[in-house]
Amino acid sequence: MSRTLVVVGHGMVAHRLVEAVRADDADGTWRIVVLAEEHRPAYDRVGLTSYVDTWDAEAMVLPGAAYTEEETVELRLGDPVTEIDRDARRVRTASGYVRDYDALVLATGSRPFVPPVPGRDSPGCFVYRTLDDLDAIRDAVERARRGVGRPAAAVVGGGLLGLEAAKALRDLGLSPHVVEMAPRLMPLQVDHGGGAVLRRLITELDVTVHTGTSTEAIETDGPRLRARLDNGTELDVDLLVFSAGVRPRDELARACGLAVGERGGVLVDSSCRTSDPAVYAVGECAALDGRVYGLVAPGYSMAEVVAADLLGRQAEFPGADTSTKLKLMGVDVASFGDAHATTDGALEVVVADAVAGTYKKLVVSDDARTLLGGVLVGDATEYNLLRGLVGSELPADPAALLAPENRGGAVGVDALPDAAQVCSCNGVTKGELTRAIVDDGCDSVSALKACTRAGTACGSCVPMLGTLLSACGVEQSTALCEHFSQSRAELFEIMRATRITTFRELIARHGTGRGCAVCKPAVASILATLGNGHILSGEQAGLQDTNDHYLANMQRDGTYSVVPRVPGGEITPDKLVVLGEVAREFGLYTKITGAQRIDLLGARVEHLPDIWRRLVDAGFESGHAYGKALRTVKSCVGTTWCRYGQQDSVSLAVELELRYRGLRSPHKLKAGVSGCARECAEARSKDFGVIATENGWNLYVGGNGGALPRHADLLVSEVDTETLVRLIDRFLMFYVRTADRLQRTSAWLAELDGGLDHLRSVIVDDSLGICAELEEAMAEHVANYTDEWRGVLADPDKLARFTSFVNAPGVGDPTVSFQVERDQNVPVTLPMPEVVTR
Repeated sequence: MSRTLVVVGHGMVAHRLVEAVRADDADGTWRIVVLAEEHRPAYDRVGLTSYVDTWDAEAMVLPGAAYTEEETVELRLGDPVTEIDRDARRVRTASGYVRDYDALVLATGSRPFVPPVPGRDSPGCFVYRTLDDLDAIRDAVERARRGVGRPAAAVVGGGLLGLEAAKALRDLGLSPHVVEMAPRLMPLQVDHGGGAVLRRLITELDVTVHTGTSTEAIETDGPRLRARLDNGTELDVDLLVFSAGVRPRDELARACGLAVGERGGVLVDSSCRTSDPAVYAVGECAALDGRVYGLVAPGYSMAEVVAADLLGRQAEFPGADTSTKLKLMGVDVASFGDAHATTDGALEVVVADAVAGTYKKLVVSDDARTLLGGVLVGDATEYNLLRGLVGSELPADPAALLAPENRGGAVGVDALPDAAQVCSCNGVTKGELTRAIVDDGCDSVSALKACTRAGTACGSCVPMLGTLLSACGVEQSTALCEHFSQSRAELFEIMRATRITTFRELIARHGTGRGCAVCKPAVASILATLGNGHILSGEQAGLQDTNDHYLANMQRDGTYSVVPRVPGGEITPDKLVVLGEVAREFGLYTKITGAQRIDLLGARVEHLPDIWRRLVDAGFESGHAYGKALRTVKSCVGTTWCRYGQQDSVSLAVELELRYRGLRSPHKLKAGVSGCARECAEARSKDFGVIATENGWNLYVGGNGGALPRHADLLVSEVDTETLVRLIDRFLMFYVRTADRLQRTSAWLAELDGGLDHLRSVIVDDSLGICAELEEAMAEHVANYTDEWRGVLADPDKLARFTSFVNAPGVGDPTVSFQVERDQNVPVTLPMPEVVTR
């Protein structure tokens, strides 16, 4: 008969334990019962802040964590264990449910630490730990928005969790204060120099930082709070979030007499057994050798050790990799190994670039031959390689490893020893990955992930998986999809050379089948780039994805956004009035974005033509927020207003946006123009960015401020405006012709054979002799540009596409109407249309 394993808690580590037991328990030795405190299955707590982007709790649940089709696992949600009887080997839950066990695993995690500050229990004070916590914070923000002025917030704690909380509040539209007791942010991960750079980068993102001080008291002031700091500062805020670290949840262990650590946590040995051989503890509630680990990777290792022990295999905790790589509000922060140089005789090699906003430090042995650790702030491109070299002899001079011009050159994947961990979350080494490629035939990143689990947690090691495949001689397919063996770039050249103008002809001559959702939009984009008329003309209309089909971005509730172009952020009072009138008339939510545009959200399909007719008549045109095209060219105020401005950044931004508007490309394009090195337009996080100097313009290319932030690389320095525009023309057309489908310029440049040097030789030195052709193609685009929405309004056939369904109001049955239910996440009350009953 099977034995019963009871798991107390259902976080990420508990789920990993269940998965590990199920994967290897072929004989059905264990029947697993999981007793969870939260009412949701295990979810991605590492990515908690991403919940603010969608408010989709289901999307946060870990794959397979509901165990809906697993007969050997019983999951009870929202019913925490309240009592453990070790003599009877029995647990009892809050609902009175009783279950006997043969083995018990405590995976109760940790709880937020709330400092003993007077007033900490006041309404408006929150912690930052669960999805429910974020829901409560969101509701408080919405209530605060109904008051007077812009809501404000404070976060107590400037470590990892504190900055994650600050990011969530900023994403909710607040300008948070961060209060940190230590003299720098993230004191456990970064040193003084890295902390200084991090503070500057975070401050530039509209976060006010208070370090070297603590919260003395919290007072209520009507509906608001006043946080008094011990340095005399007073912060008037609408809500306050405590995110000052965590403490292990060991109360069940204490109550049943298990040994606990001096600083908390359930004491366990190297097999993760507690003082009771039938009871294990894993994750943040466990104290191994008296140390509690607050990272998911050590917790996963503990889960694997316990699973092996339960199934009769000897296993011991292999030690913890406490390296961390994070993206905090788009800012890279990483630390690995002996980051604080505590090893005797350790030396520090530092490369700091104040202009670029980067700080890189390597800690090496006293003979400068062995890498001990490091800190990276602002740019963590080298993290995976450097972390894997910890404890190994350096393949080059330490300073050369950190020099930006040697990125990817001085250290390659071949320099990593087989024992180097590539995926720290799942403990997968280079050797294991190499064997999976060479011996097991894994020939793609997805196959490696399925075989080894590498890249399935935080995902930061995924680029390294592709590099390893190439290093092992695996030729990865460049086929666009199953219907075309050619890459997007090859199809572009085929269509350009043969003048094919329809998808039907292309697939008949160069593909197979009928096409799919991958190849059809890609070919539609190429057709648009090559100037084959309006994207909703003839066959092209059927190729477009949902957004391009309606020339608008679909929102989560099924409505659409209206985003007019506002070049350079300049807008007249008359145009502002029109936007307000349209939003009021159609009941739209308005949002001023970080890209210097005004979004109108909540439009129904059948209203889009009426909305755009008003906007086009007022002089607006499509902002292409829906398309893989140029979105905006962001600008600071430049010499027009700023006393630091060195060039007219506004005029240049307007010129560039109007020049490249409507340019269809493999992925969206964003740009920025800063009037000085202070970089207020964040040009180096854009696909192409321009920064003014006293003598002209610096052009940066290949940046990305999205999910995988990357600073753009300097292509040319101090060129005049005419030369600048000519080089951007060449850069964009070369990218459009050669990039893969849905490949941002950052990824394209990283994979370009020869990298930045090759790009510079092609578009600056004209090494391929194609620059005149690239310039001519761009000139043709500029000359033939027409506004897509103006084209729709002038064509009755195109207008007929904008109906929700046959009986849409104004088209079919006039008695059909809509009832709008306001999403609780939208911080405004939308007018409700009259309900017509039949």
